[in-house]
Amino acid sequence: MHILLIHQAFAALDEAGGTRHHEMARFLVAQGHKITIIASSVSYLTGGARGEKIPWKSREEPEPGITILRTYTIPALHKSFVHRVFSFFSFMFSSFMVGLGVRGIDLVWGTSPPIFQGVTAWLLARLKRVPFLFEVRDLWPAFAVAVGVLKNRMLIRLSEWLERFLYRHADRVVVNSPGFIPHVTGRGARFVELVPNSADPDMFKPDADGREFLAQNQLDNKFIAMYAGAHGLSNDLGVLLQAASQLIDRPDIQVVFVGDGKEKPALVAQASQLQLKNVSFISSQPKSQMADVLAAADACIAILKPIELYRTTYPNKVFDYMAAGRAVILAIGGVICDVINQENAGVAVPPGDPTELAAAIRRLADDKDLTKALGAAGRIAVEKRYNRLITSKQFNLLLEDMVR
Repeated sequence: MHILLIHQAFAALDEAGGTRHHEMARFLVAQGHKITIIASSVSYLTGGARGEKIPWKSREEPEPGITILRTYTIPALHKSFVHRVFSFFSFMFSSFMVGLGVRGIDLVWGTSPPIFQGVTAWLLARLKRVPFLFEVRDLWPAFAVAVGVLKNRMLIRLSEWLERFLYRHADRVVVNSPGFIPHVTGRGARFVELVPNSADPDMFKPDADGREFLAQNQLDNKFIAMYAGAHGLSNDLGVLLQAASQLIDRPDIQVVFVGDGKEKPALVAQASQLQLKNVSFISSQPKSQMADVLAAADACIAILKPIELYRTTYPNKVFDYMAAGRAVILAIGGVICDVINQENAGVAVPPGDPTELAAAIRRLADDKDLTKALGAAGRIAVEKRYNRLITSKQFNLLLEDMVR
C-alpha cells in the first residue's frame, strides 16, 4: 500500500517538534507499506526556513520506504494571524500541485491543524479515486476562536463550514483524544476512530540522570522543573513564569523552558524584567536528543490556558514525559487529567493558577521519593497502555481496512 500524507507541520526525528507521524510512518514501512509525505519547507515551530532559500520542492529519503517532499510555503507563520493564513494557503496550493505528481497512491491521509491542508488531501483523494482519511489533532477553528486568535465572524463561519465539509466527506475521521469525539460527531463525522496520542518507551531513558545536559547548561545540583515544547499563546507560559517568581526563595529549584515559538521573545523579556535567576531558556532540541534532555529533569510540566475546550486534549508531551519516567506536573483539566490521576503519574493543579503550580513544584522538590514513584508509575503506564507500538498497530489495521 502506498500512502500519501499531507502534513504542513511534519517533523522528522532529527528535527524539533512532535514526531508522531514519522514514528508511525516507520512502523507502516515495517509492515510492508510505502509512504510519501508532503510537508512544508518552513519550520512550524520557529517559523523560519530550513535553508537559505525556499525551493518549490525538495526531496528527502531518510530511509527506505519513506519519501519526504518539502514544498514552497510563505515564511510568515509568526508575523500575524493574516500572515499565518497566507502561509497556510501557500502550502495548500503547493502541496496540491506537488501531490498531483505522486503516482500509485492507494490512500490519502490529511491532518489538521492547519485545516486548509485537509482540502488538499480531500481533493487529491477524489481525483486519484482513493480513500480519504482525515486526522484531527486539534479542534480547529474552535480552539482558535476560544483563545481569541480568530475573531472575524465571516472567517469563523467559513472555517466552521470547511470543518463540517471535511468531516462529512472523509471516509474515516481519526482523533487523537477521546475528548474530541463528541465535537467531530456533532459536526457531521460519520465514521470516527480513536487512535490516541502515545509515546515510544524505547526512545527514552528513565534511568539516566542527564548529567551532560545539566553540565552544559550550568544546571548542576538543582531540582529541575522542566517545560519542553512549543512556546505559543495557548501554552500559558506566563503563568509558569509567575510560579517561578514565587519560588525565588528556593535557590535549589530551577524552572527550565526548552523549545521555541512565537511567544518566546516576550517570555524571555518578562523573565529578565522580573530578574528571575531561577529560570533558564534553552533552544528547541531534535526529538532524537529529547531522551537526554528529559533525563535531566526531575519533574516535567504540561500547561494550557484555562479554556473549557482544552479539557478535551491529550497533549503528546505528557506521554513523552511519562515515557521518560518523570513525574508530571499538569496544569490542564479534563481527559488528560483523568489519565494522570488514574495512573498516579503526577500532580494535577488548576490551570491558570501560578500559586498552585508553584506549590506543586515545591512539594515534589521536597519529596524526592514521591517524585521518583510518580515517574516510575507513568513509565509503566506508557509501556502497558500508551505505547506507540500499540497505537501504530491499531492505525495500520485501520488503513488496511479502508483500502480493502
